[in-house]
Amino acid sequence: MEFIQKQLKEIIALLTKQNLLEKEFFTLEEAALYLGQSKSSLYKLTSKKEIPFYVPGGKMIYFRRSELESWIVDSKVDTVDELEASIDNYLSQKV
Repeated sequence: MEFIQKQLKEIIALLTKQNLLEKEFFTLEEAALYLGQSKSSLYKLTSKKEIPFYVPGGKMIYFRRSELESWIVDSKVDTVDELEASIDNYLSQKV
């Protein structure tokens, strides 16, 4: 019985994620699920204006999926090799 319940939970989670991929705008709860973050961490990001969001009518918070994806991509941390190449490039321009 536990196995069936576990399988049902996994199916529900997959269906929920599939539904999210079809939406253009997310609620706070949906954005948290999409990003794998807690609602409180998203509230902190919105209060600091570190993540793009919308507040139509001044109540509920919404996020555009494409902007969340861009936010993730823009948050890339360079590798050591990329940093060294950037430093080398900068130093070669100064000479």
